[in-house]
Amino acid sequence: MIPVSGFDGARVAVLGLGRSGLSSARALRAGGADVICWDDSPLARAAAEAEDFALADLGRDGALDGVARLIVSPGIPHLYPAPNRVVAAAYVAGVPVDNDIGLFFRSFATAGWAAFDQPPRVIAVTGSNGKSTTSALIHHILCESGRDAQLAGNIGRGVLDIDPPRDGGAVVLELSSYQTELARALTPDIAVFTNLSADHLDRHAGLGGYFAAKRRLFAEGGPDRAVIGVDEAEGRFLANQLSEAPADDRVIRVSSGAKLTGPGWQVFARKGFLAEYRKGRQAGSIDLRPIRGLPGAHNHQNACAAYAACRAMGLAPRVIEGAMHSFPGLPHRSQIVAEAGGVAFVNDSKATNVDSALKALLAFDRVRWICGGLEKEGGLAALKPGLANVLKAYVIGREAEGFALQLDGVEAEVCTTMERAVARAHEEAQAGETVLLAPAAASFDQYDNFEQRGDDFAARVRAAIGSGQ
Repeated sequence: MIPVSGFDGARVAVLGLGRSGLSSARALRAGGADVICWDDSPLARAAAEAEDFALADLGRDGALDGVARLIVSPGIPHLYPAPNRVVAAAYVAGVPVDNDIGLFFRSFATAGWAAFDQPPRVIAVTGSNGKSTTSALIHHILCESGRDAQLAGNIGRGVLDIDPPRDGGAVVLELSSYQTELARALTPDIAVFTNLSADHLDRHAGLGGYFAAKRRLFAEGGPDRAVIGVDEAEGRFLANQLSEAPADDRVIRVSSGAKLTGPGWQVFARKGFLAEYRKGRQAGSIDLRPIRGLPGAHNHQNACAAYAACRAMGLAPRVIEGAMHSFPGLPHRSQIVAEAGGVAFVNDSKATNVDSALKALLAFDRVRWICGGLEKEGGLAALKPGLANVLKAYVIGREAEGFALQLDGVEAEVCTTMERAVARAHEEAQAGETVLLAPAAASFDQYDNFEQRGDDFAARVRAAIGSGQ
């Protein structure tokens, strides 16, 4: 645990008692704070009571009197589409609002670091797509190289649940826009921006607000090194804002598909090959094609970002390459769950939006595509470049017929259920083809979350292969 500093004897309120909320409450108490908690869910309140935390309805008049700080869980809106009633009351009362990420950055460094030969470092990763894989890959590479590393944030452990770092240790954080937007302290040593595509627009009042939330990690934090994906205009803007000159190597530009030139520091992938250039000269290269845990151009972008972050940590190119070959990939993200009869079955349930589903389709040839679910705003037109790889679509979800009608030029079978979709795809697939779950939609019409959907796909695949149906 990282005890929270700066609130010894102070009264601090915690709103939302999920993983991050309870973690914040424990870390605040460990740092000497007088903690009061609230969640609208009776089950969540019971969990806090079981740990002897005091409960108080923070929305009642006077509940925030004497409170030094309100700590808010990521899922609770603090501005758009409208502030939560407790957050709104804190604004009126002048109570500062923060989250667990802000508490982490204000408490991570301690006086004990003076005895370390090398101070611990924090690598923070944000962006729309690929940040989980990028974070996990950085962590994997650091561990394989012998570094003491921990993975936390949106992946791994809660940020305040990690162990106090040892001499020369590293913490890799995956941070969402919900977390970066509200945190009052953001001071990573290395910050990574993967890419930007439309998502969570209601929470941020549009794409500009969404990008602004991501940008805070760099503008507020002032990292020593910034790794910036420049395949979108927002990334190019951000890299330009952080650079003082063309040769400024505090910014490492990253691309998947475009050759980057100039006197600065660049890492890019083209046709499956990663290349690193610094001061106009090539400094490293990796053939990414045989790395099974990183299939497709979107994962090559993740590989470039992770490579750049690890190079900024001082690792050699050959060390990074060796670690990449042993990276198993993440569940529900281009995860090969089975192979039978020359057919690969790939679980990309995390492809909950059109952009991530398109990248999954482009990663494989001859695809039998399982798609559908709770459709997001914007329609499916942006999928068109990837539809040429689709042999047939097997559509699931309560609105499967409407989803199928939007897949122009693609043979589509309305299956509704995962069981039916997997059975039909398995029955029709031939050697050399890929059965791919990349829904391009949320899971909530049939599942609690994308993980449950991916697990169902994997279970149905195993059943189909085992029965030989």
